[in-house]
Amino acid sequence: MKTQAELQRLLRDIDHKGYKAYKVLEGEYDFGAYRLCIDHVQGDPFASPSRVRLVYRNQGNIPASFFESRHRRIAVEDYLLRSLHRNLRTGEGRAAEGRAATLPTKNPERNFRQAKGSGKSGLVTACRTSQEILETTAMHIEKEAITARIEVGFPAFGRTIAAGELSQILFKVLPELCEKTFHMNPSMKQTLDKVVSLADDQQFIRESLAEQGLVAFVADGSILPRESGVSQRPMKDAVVFESPESLAITLTLPHRGAVRGMGIRRGITVIAGGGFHGKSTLLKALERGVYNHIAGDGRELVITDETAFKLRAEEHRCIHETDISLFINNLPMKSDTTRFQTENASGSTSQAANTVEALAIGSTVLLIDEDTSATNFMVRDDRMAQLVSDEKEPITPFIRKIRSLYQDLGVSTVLVAGSSGDYLSVADTVLQMDCYETKDVTARAKELSVPLTEERVRETEWLKKKVRSQKIEKVRVHGWDTISLDKNEIDLRYLEQIVGESQTASLAYVSQYMLERLADGKKTLPELANAAADKLEKEGILSITPRNYSAGPAAYVRRQEILACLARYRNL
Repeated sequence: MKTQAELQRLLRDIDHKGYKAYKVLEGEYDFGAYRLCIDHVQGDPFASPSRVRLVYRNQGNIPASFFESRHRRIAVEDYLLRSLHRNLRTGEGRAAEGRAATLPTKNPERNFRQAKGSGKSGLVTACRTSQEILETTAMHIEKEAITARIEVGFPAFGRTIAAGELSQILFKVLPELCEKTFHMNPSMKQTLDKVVSLADDQQFIRESLAEQGLVAFVADGSILPRESGVSQRPMKDAVVFESPESLAITLTLPHRGAVRGMGIRRGITVIAGGGFHGKSTLLKALERGVYNHIAGDGRELVITDETAFKLRAEEHRCIHETDISLFINNLPMKSDTTRFQTENASGSTSQAANTVEALAIGSTVLLIDEDTSATNFMVRDDRMAQLVSDEKEPITPFIRKIRSLYQDLGVSTVLVAGSSGDYLSVADTVLQMDCYETKDVTARAKELSVPLTEERVRETEWLKKKVRSQKIEKVRVHGWDTISLDKNEIDLRYLEQIVGESQTASLAYVSQYMLERLADGKKTLPELANAAADKLEKEGILSITPRNYSAGPAAYVRRQEILACLARYRNL
C-alpha cells in the first residue's frame, strides 16, 4: 500500500500530461482513518468516471449490533449511502475556494460536479438511491471496515491532466466526506437506532405473512398515492389508508408495538372500483412491497410476499422454448405450444409466457392489472364462446385456471379488475376502492357472481430451453430499462418491479455470469436463475460484480427478475 506522499508525488509528476497518464494512479493509498483505492481510471475526461473505493476503518465505530443480521446490515448500509449523498449534495467537504466543489443538478441524487473542466471533470457520484432499501455494492459494512464505492471524474482541461484539481478532491473533499459520513456521533447513533428498529419491524411483518396465511399486509396510516406519475415520493394531503374492519388484523411489532392493518389473505383477491379511485395505486404499493421502504415514504409497513411477481402483456418480446400450453393450444399451422418460441410475441402469448416463467421460478403470488393485460388472455364471455366454439379458440383464458392455480399449486392472485365482472365469481375476497378508501364488498360480489367453467393446472417443466455457454466481452446499462450484452440489447421496460438503475446493472452482471460460468448446455433457464440467485444470497452481490463495476454500481435483484431478464435475451 502506498502513502499519501507517494500519491502527491505521482500527481506532481503527471500534471499537464496527456489524460492517459492518470492510469499510474491506480492502486491503494493509506489515508490513516481510511484507505483510498483507485480501482479504475477512465480513458478520457468524457468517458464514464473513474471507480474509487473509500475503505473506512470501523473498529467499533458503528457497533456490531447494528449489522449483526442481514436485514439490519442492509438498512444501515442504505442509511450510510443516503448520508453520503446528503453530504455531497450540501457541499460538505468541499475544496477551498470552490475548486473541485460539487454542485447539485436537477437530479441531486445522481450528479455532483465541479463547475470547471472538460467532460466529467470533478464529477463525484455514488449509487443512485430510491425510496426502497436495497443491498448495493456501493456501501458495505463489516466489523473491521466500511467500504464505499464512488465515481470520480478525474479533472482535465481539454485532454490535459489537471492534477491540482484532482488533488483538491482527493486530499480535501474525500477526507471530509469520510469524516462526515462514517464517524459516529450522538445524532448518528440516535438515527441508526431508528433505522434498525424500523428494519426489525419490517422483518417481523415479512416473517409473519406465512404464519398468518397472508400474501401482504398494509398498515393503517400508510400513504399509498405518490406525488406524481414520475415520482415515488408520497403525495401531500393524500387519503391515508385504513383497513376494512372485516380484514383488519393487529400485529405486535418488536419496536412499534401493536399495529393494525389490512391482511390480504392467500387465495384470489380482486380489487374493484371506479376509474381514478385508487385500484392501481394499491396494486403498485403491493408491487413495491416486496422491498422495504425508508422512513417517511408512507409505505414503510406495506409488506408483500417477496416472491410476488407483476404480470402483464408484453408485445414483441422473444420467447424461448416455453410450455404455454396451459393457456394456448391448437394454434393455426400446428405450432407446438409445449415448446413455444417466437421473436415477436403477441399480447396473449407474452402474458402466457410471463405467467409460466413466474411459476417456474417459484412465485407464489401473481399481481395483475386488467389495464396492462391482454383481454383475450384474461376473459372470454359466454356470447363470444357461442359465436366461436372452444375448439376454434386456441386461448384458454386465465380466469379458467386461476382457481386451480391456488388450490393445486398454492399460487395466489391479486387482480385489479375495473370492467371484467366475471372475476367476482372466482374471488375469495373482493375489495372496492372508493375515493382511495378500501371497502370489503365480498358478500355483495358473491350475490352477483355466476358459475364459471374451471380447468385443472398441473405442475410441469414450464421452461425447456437448455442454455449453452457464451463468452460476453462487454456489458452496458442504458438507463433503467435496457442492458446490452455485447451488441445484443435486452428490453426490461415491462419488468415493473425493477426500482433502480443499480438493479439493472446487477442484471447485466448476473446475466454475464450465468452465460459464462453457469451455462453448460444442460441447465434450463430456471436452474440457471436459481443457481445465480442462491450465489447472490449466500455470497452477496460483490461475488458477481466486476472489480471496476463497468456497468455501474449494483443492487439486490430477485430470482424472478433474473429469470425474466435472461428469458428476454434474443441471442440465447
